[in-house]
Amino acid sequence: MSIGNIGQRVVFGLAALAVSFASVFAEEAAPKPSAKQAAAKKAPPKDEPLFIRLLRDDDGTPTALQTSTVRYAAPDAERKGLVVDLIGVVHIGEKAYYDQLNEQFKQYDAVLYELVAPEGTRVPKGGAKSKHPVGQLQQMMKNVLELDFQLDHIDYHQKNFQHADMSPDDFAKSMADRNESFFELLLKMMAQGMVQQSKKGGGTSDADLLMALFDRNRALALKRVFAEQFEDLDGAMGALSGPEGSTLVTERNKKALEVLKQDIDDGQKRLAIFYGAGHMPDMAERLESEFGLKREGEEQWLTAWNMQPPPKKKAAKAAKAKSSPSKSSGKKRQETGPEAE
Repeated sequence: MSIGNIGQRVVFGLAALAVSFASVFAEEAAPKPSAKQAAAKKAPPKDEPLFIRLLRDDDGTPTALQTSTVRYAAPDAERKGLVVDLIGVVHIGEKAYYDQLNEQFKQYDAVLYELVAPEGTRVPKGGAKSKHPVGQLQQMMKNVLELDFQLDHIDYHQKNFQHADMSPDDFAKSMADRNESFFELLLKMMAQGMVQQSKKGGGTSDADLLMALFDRNRALALKRVFAEQFEDLDGAMGALSGPEGSTLVTERNKKALEVLKQDIDDGQKRLAIFYGAGHMPDMAERLESEFGLKREGEEQWLTAWNMQPPPKKKAAKAAKAKSSPSKSSGKKRQETGPEAE
């Protein structure tokens, strides 16, 4: 592997950690497939939910990155009415995306949210500056991609919001106990990228990334390059967790589900877990195996990144000219009118 490809893997590994796997801390894909090929390749078995997907046009160009809400319900009469919605999220997205989520949250008795912070922490309205390296990376990426940061727009002061994550001390202790480090997680993401590249027989090249950096619409071009990395969520999930799990995903999920169990024991019926999309496959398995819940209905999707190309200026100008005649054309009609009569 060339030095350039190693650097590329570092960039994409960091991006994946920042956007779909990392907590909010107070915190080589293949040549473009067609839309049909991508849908067929990424479609999970019917009984397995999908928490993040990439939409493409007929040419295979990414047009939207979306996340889902998947509902789980109690099948027994004793717990009738109990539902738990898994709301997957990417931590960097469009403001409209977070506005839609804020509206969705109002329907629940409790929304269990992630935040590696002391127990009960509430994010200040308008967000908070993070000194954590992952938090700083997220801030950098939102500027480069011209997107917004989750902590800046999600209203964590809603009455039904409930902190359901590890404290920094517990997080650090768990990583130490497991002999884990963020550098190790990055290496795992890089290794997964290499496996993914070898399976697909190609990858997002250095040239693609370089061209995106110098594209006239740099933010859109970079979004499309980075979005390609988030299709194989299950593979990246396995790379991070491994057979023994990980602090970043497994241990934090366990903490969230401890809070969920307490809420259920307290008689709450309409519950939601609001975590990064990378956490959700493990969450879904545990809701079925440990809580006896069953999936109900189809995924409900929201667009986090709109990657539709902007309307072409020439087409817009022509349409405008057609709808409202110019002064010169009006003058010409006045001059030629009498001759016609």
